[in-house]
Amino acid sequence: MRAPLSRNLFDLLHEIADRYHDGIAVISGDDKVGWGELEARARRIAAALRDFGVNRGDRVGILMGNRVEWLEACFGAAALGAVVVPFSTWSKRSELEFVLRDSGVKVLFATERFGEQDFASDLAALVAGLRDAPQAGALVAGIPELQHVIRLDGETLTGATPYADMLAHEPLDELPPPGEGACAGDDAFILYTSGSTSFPKAVRLAQGASIENGFNIGERQGYTSDDRVLLSLPLFWSYGSANALCAAFTHGATLVLQPRFEAGGALDLIERHRCTAIYTLPSATTALVTHPAFAPERTRSLRTGLTIGSAADIATAADVLGAHEICNVYGQTETYGNCCVTWHHTPLDVRKECQGQPLPGVRLRIVDAESGQPVPDGQHGLIEVTGRVTPGYTGRSAVLNSETRTADDYLRTGDIGFIREDGAVQFVGRNTEMIKRAGINVAPAEVEDILRQHRGVALAGAAGVPDAERGEMIIAFVVAAPGAQLTSEELRAHCRAVASSYKAPDRIEICSELPATPTGKVLRKELKAMAEALVHDRHEEPARG
Repeated sequence: MRAPLSRNLFDLLHEIADRYHDGIAVISGDDKVGWGELEARARRIAAALRDFGVNRGDRVGILMGNRVEWLEACFGAAALGAVVVPFSTWSKRSELEFVLRDSGVKVLFATERFGEQDFASDLAALVAGLRDAPQAGALVAGIPELQHVIRLDGETLTGATPYADMLAHEPLDELPPPGEGACAGDDAFILYTSGSTSFPKAVRLAQGASIENGFNIGERQGYTSDDRVLLSLPLFWSYGSANALCAAFTHGATLVLQPRFEAGGALDLIERHRCTAIYTLPSATTALVTHPAFAPERTRSLRTGLTIGSAADIATAADVLGAHEICNVYGQTETYGNCCVTWHHTPLDVRKECQGQPLPGVRLRIVDAESGQPVPDGQHGLIEVTGRVTPGYTGRSAVLNSETRTADDYLRTGDIGFIREDGAVQFVGRNTEMIKRAGINVAPAEVEDILRQHRGVALAGAAGVPDAERGEMIIAFVVAAPGAQLTSEELRAHCRAVASSYKAPDRIEICSELPATPTGKVLRKELKAMAEALVHDRHEEPARG
């Protein structure tokens, strides 16, 4: 496949629309949107954003599920050189307030409701003017940078601009002149992901590197313009935006969007549109193949895709789900979704055991945890990556830039692995405190902060332990405040009320004290040992949130 020449996202859309003008870019619900139509819609959004004063480097937020409007907003912003900042549709009000403040978005595209999330009420509580008369002017409140909100649906936020009004603009004919539009090194996305702190990290991803890395990921999967790629996992993840979107679009492949993952609906989409590729995770694969409506003939069109997990997880995706050439991967948001991918034509026995060679433009080394010096191939150590990695964090998490990079500009991943004789990377585990729950990074500090927001909690500690279904489950230990009477269910309900459900512990134990140093710092290794012992000693299935 010929690599695209474009070095920014909108130029990519224009180039691919010109190359595959008769093809379908996106299937979303009942809509089949061609490449030319998607570009025209993006140009209309760009014209409307320009009237709002959006320029190169301004930040445009997106708060919605997987739908064609997400892509229109993304490429419309990119046409002006603006930075796209997707927000999680799992966000509760306090989380939404943090990312809106931290990101400094000037314009926000938002759905009024997504699943159980009432974003209309959340935004109205955070931003003045949204329940006033239409065209209320610049929005003001505790988030002064946010000047305009565009509502995708609903009629509650009368002070927000209807999305239909944005599409009513004449398409933007002329893009910003050289020097005013996006360059390869400019930010394309700012993606929020859990970190080692109690607040999410804001990861910057550049225009040119997003395109190049996405193309290389698509090459490893064997994509062509005939492929139809099912994406049920969220576009606000790097797995969706920097990875699936860029991998599909650089090859002229069709992106088939499901607003959010639901196994029965995903099976329907695969069968109806004869999807040839899938982005999945072990939990999603299990849900698909165990669904009452699953039958091998319904997914026989699948050929390739991406997933993570154990050898058994890869085998299930290949042999049971039917994506025989599915690729095993390694990476993180900071490495544009993935930095290592197996080739689709590599024997399955190899793909099950390793995560593949580094992608072009990526260099990876294994270093000793104590000395920081490189170790020989085959020896376990900490994985460090350079090349196509984030230019750095922004917002509050910018303080992490120095501690996460080495003097020679390698990213410290905190993961343990080794390099095989064939040059492929084999991931072993995490050396960090991060919990990987159903493919989502969860910081123990974030879970602990959520628990401590309950007035009856004096101290809290959290740790992850292996779980066959979710990769890891979250076990939390809580010390009650003097006089407080706590129950595990009460605390779990509290967590679900104030934070995204994936951060809610699977089990909460009330205890008299936590293992800590004389200065009060929680001893994480001891806490993890307590969690592992608890699960080992109790054979009943833990509560699921």
